[in-house]
Formats: sequence, C-alpha cells, structure tokens
Amino acid sequence: MSYIIVGLGNPGEEYSETRHNTGRMLLEWFGKAHGAPVLSGVEGGWKVDKKLTADVAKVKVGKQTITLVLPNTFMNNSGKSVKALFPLGVTSGKAEKLLVIYDDLDLPFGKAKISFNKSSGGHKGLESIIKAIKTEKFARIRIGISPITPTGKIRKPSGEEAVTKVILGKFKPDELTQLKKLSKKVNLALETFVTSGLEKARQEFN
Repeated sequence: MSYIIVGLGNPGEEYSETRHNTGRMLLEWFGKAHGAPVLSGVEGGWKVDKKLTADVAKVKVGKQTITLVLPNTFMNNSGKSVKALFPLGVTSGKAEKLLVIYDDLDLPFGKAKISFNKSSGGHKGLESIIKAIKTEKFARIRIGISPITPTGKIRKPSGEEAVTKVILGKFKPDELTQLKKLSKKVNLALETFVTSGLEKARQEFN
C-alpha cells in the first residue's frame, strides 16, 4: 500500500485561500512540487475519484509512491473520503502510512507540528476521519492559523462567532507569502516521512 497524504478543506471557489483550507492548499503545493499541477484550471495530474469523493493524484518521492487526496466533501464529512481508502477497514491497509494535513487554532500562524495518535482537538474534519476509520493512530501535520500579537504570542479566538470569522477568513497577501515559505519546510517533512519514517520527520521538523 502506498503512502497516503490527505489535505483537509472545503471544496468550492468561495473557500479558496481561507484559513480552513490550509491543509488543502499545502497539499496542492506539495503536489505541484512533485509534478502534479495545481487544481485551478490546470489539466493533468489530479483526477476526480468518484468512489473517494475526492481529487486524487499520485507522485513519487524517491522510490516511494504517494497518493495525494483532497476530499470534495465539506470539512465536517472528511471521513467519508478517507474511509473509502480502506474499504476493508484499516486492518486491510496500514494507517501508519496515512498522514493528514490540516489547520489548527491551537498553534499560532506560521508554526507547524507533526503529531501522531492524538485526539481531534476539536477539529471537525479530523474528528470525522477518526470516527470513520476508528483509530487515532495516524500521522498529522498541524498548521497554525491563530492570530499572533506583535510580540509573536498566540491570540486564539474565543467563541463560535470569532472562531468562524478566523477559519473562514481569507489569508492576506503577506500571510500567503509566509505560508508558501512554510510550505517548503512542510514539503521536506512529508518527503522525510515517506522516505525515513515518522520519528525522523518529527525529529527534524518539530
């Protein structure tokens, strides 16, 4: 079974470049760096997989084949696409070869962290995946999206309205520039994950 990397977000142009689509954006950029063109108006590389309800591309890093998955469900139903990757349950595949990239309000913008075997932390997309495949034993790259103070401290939004405003707000041009810089480190972490394993990736990335 090949490695599987899932980038979480919401489908549709209205959600393009919103903070809640961070995982989806970073996976598109990773795919582009490895020969799969970005989705917006470019043919080739990505294909619609109706069984997965997702856009899918396959790329290679070294000798490893990686399946890239962008669910076309809304965030809260991300598990539908991931469950379809394991039609006989996770015992038929290897959940340790699964990695999910997603936005995280518990981290400040510009920071990222690799985690494994953790709870959803309240993230609805991750919660959906955990329920669908009945395990927390898979890797994640958490990408911080919470605002920061001028001194660099996290200013996590409080309350449903404030949270919604942040996660569905679009990145500013300077934030997109920072995110693209961070994506280079994320790409290296993903490459290390598939070539040298989770622990090596954590040591070098975290």
